[in-house]
Amino acid sequence: MSTTPFPVLITGAGQRIGLHCAGRLLDDGQPVIITYRQAREGVERLRERGALALPADFSSRDGILAFIDALRGHTGGLRAIVHNASDWAAETPGQEAEVFERMFHVHMLAPYLINLHCADLLRHGGPADIVHIGDDVTRKGSSKHIGYAASKAGLDSLTLSFAASLAPAVKVNGIAPALIQFNPDDDEAYRRKALAKSALCIEPGPEVIYQSLRYLFDNPYVTGTTLRVNGGRHLI
Repeated sequence: MSTTPFPVLITGAGQRIGLHCAGRLLDDGQPVIITYRQAREGVERLRERGALALPADFSSRDGILAFIDALRGHTGGLRAIVHNASDWAAETPGQEAEVFERMFHVHMLAPYLINLHCADLLRHGGPADIVHIGDDVTRKGSSKHIGYAASKAGLDSLTLSFAASLAPAVKVNGIAPALIQFNPDDDEAYRRKALAKSALCIEPGPEVIYQSLRYLFDNPYVTGTTLRVNGGRHLI
C-alpha cells in the first residue's frame, strides 16, 4: 500500500484486530489515528510508535459527536476510516432495550455519523477508503446475540449505501470475519468446537484481516463489497 501524509483512522484499536492492523500500518510508514475506550498497554505501544490515540465513547450520540469534533481538531484530511470499534453482549432479561441500543450506537450510529461528518476529510483528490469491520454472523443471525447480529447486519447495509453516495471519490467496503483468534482463557473443548465450524479448521490470526484491508486499500476498482474472511464456514 502506498502511504500518504494523511492518516488512517482506526476505531477501537486498543487490542486484538484493531491493534494489529494499526501496528502493521505503522510498519508500512502510514500515519495512524486510533480510538480507544479503555486505556490499555496496546494503546501506549502505538503512541510510542507515533500514532495519535484519542479516547472515544461510541455508546451514545453525544460521545460520537464529541469524538468527531476532537478528530477534526487534529487533522485536516484522512487516507481512510476503518470502523473496527465493536461491542459484544447477549440479550439479558430486563436489559434487552439497553443492550440493543448499545449495539446500535457502536455498530451503526457511530459509523453513520462519522462517515457523514468526516466525508470531506476524505475528499482530497487522492485514494480514499472507508472500511466497515462487520461479522460473518450476519449470514444467518444469532439466537443468543440478536442485537449484535442485527446491528452488524445494519452495518453491511451502510456499506452499500455509503459506497453509492460517496463514489467516485471514496471507496466503501466491508470485511466480515468469523473466528480470527481465540482469547487466552478459551478452553480446549471450545477451541475444537469453534475450529470445526469452518472448512479450513484454523485459527488464522489478525494478519488475515490486515491482508484484506490492504487489498481493499490497494484495489482501485472495488467498492460496495464485503469480504467474508470466514475460513469456509458457509461450506459447512
